[in-house]
Amino acid sequence: MMRALAWVIGVTLFHSTITLAQGSGNPIIPDLIADPSIVSFDGTFYCYATTDGYNQGLATSGPPVVWMSNDLVNWHFKGTFFPAAVGQLYWAPSTATKVKGKYYLYPTLNTNIYAAVANSPAGPFHLLNGADTLAGSKAPKPMVTLKGPKGTKGIDAEVFIDDDGKAYMVWAQRGAARLHDDMYTLDTTVVIKTKRSGYSEGPFLFKRKGIYYYLYTLSGHENYQYAYIYSKVSPLGPFEFPQNDIIATTDHAKGIYGPGHGCVFNDKGYKDKGTDNYYFAYLEFGRGSTNRQVWVDKLNFNEDGTIQPVVLTHEGVGPLHEWKSHFIPVPIRRATVSSSLPDMPIKPIRDSTLNRTETYQPQNAIDQSNGTRWMAATTDSVAAITIDLGYARKINRLDAFFVKPTAGHAYKLEYSTNGTIWKRCGGHSDLKIQSPHTDNFAVTARYFKLTFIKGVPGLWEIRAYQDTRR
Repeated sequence: MMRALAWVIGVTLFHSTITLAQGSGNPIIPDLIADPSIVSFDGTFYCYATTDGYNQGLATSGPPVVWMSNDLVNWHFKGTFFPAAVGQLYWAPSTATKVKGKYYLYPTLNTNIYAAVANSPAGPFHLLNGADTLAGSKAPKPMVTLKGPKGTKGIDAEVFIDDDGKAYMVWAQRGAARLHDDMYTLDTTVVIKTKRSGYSEGPFLFKRKGIYYYLYTLSGHENYQYAYIYSKVSPLGPFEFPQNDIIATTDHAKGIYGPGHGCVFNDKGYKDKGTDNYYFAYLEFGRGSTNRQVWVDKLNFNEDGTIQPVVLTHEGVGPLHEWKSHFIPVPIRRATVSSSLPDMPIKPIRDSTLNRTETYQPQNAIDQSNGTRWMAATTDSVAAITIDLGYARKINRLDAFFVKPTAGHAYKLEYSTNGTIWKRCGGHSDLKIQSPHTDNFAVTARYFKLTFIKGVPGLWEIRAYQDTRR
């Protein structure tokens, strides 16, 4: 079984007790997020997504954040980037699109599609009223409402800029239209005719070697699939229907379920400039309900331009950029905790073959996997985790990737050489919304103990580093 698995699939997995570096497999981000839209600007990857993990289904969503990475492996965010109102549902943001020095984003707020603009892909973004007027005292208007034109549904927008600079928007239930220069006003809506009928969301439009590709989902939950059609004429067709049009579907043999709402990206602005490397990002629906994670695998093409079925993997694509750091990871020998939640079997929704049990043991926090997590018992009033490096050594930094980071955390960090005498070396008492939480110091230690003050007591990963400059 692959170490990147976040669960037990019919058998008990062996968890490594030594961590050397952050895992580079799937899932790629240490949090519960879905509907990923990934884009690269100037060598930095930005992932705009729905924040999951609030355990109330579609009745709520987490705060809007943008995850950033220099290599597609090491991800971080700090604070929110979009002024969502209290109680407002923020879902399925598009990829950010750069036009004339501005960055445009198209999130679903509650059940309508809106336009937003910023001076940076990291935000902050502000809603548009149209005609480049920022939303102020005048209430912003949605571009497409839930009951969209011609039977479309006002969610899940994505915007595509063609080589001639013209913009197009696609959205759920096969809606599509030209976008005017204000990046807000839509021209006449058309409904894209696809090979397969039925409910569809998460559309994506991109161009490669003169061919326009339109991707769309089918079904949902564990039965999510991605299909496509293509055109050699224009982003709005006429389209051709390939014989093998299903490019992503559940892989029962590997235990990868429901590849749903995602995107296609090419790192044209950096390493892949001038190359033909494309990647498929998607949500994996194996935890049930709104507890999804983001996976990425390679997207390959046949010589005639048709898309090959995506090989879903636990390994992922690894780092796409070389990222040099003077911090080197230090092996963590073991982790002990004040308590752990009991194992939780995942209840299938539509596919009875799903046989997963999520574990919350302490070794999950040091196993190099973004898909496993330690969580303290709900009755634990002073939750804490202690890591053991094996012997005392110089340590200069510690990163903590908390569970439910968008809700914020406060904690105390201490170190010890013998496990008896403890000294403070980090943490903070105020609630901070970010991931990871990083403490820098210069101590000689064998043990570190992190005690939770505020926030959900749990960790996806915890890592210790030495600074090679010292």
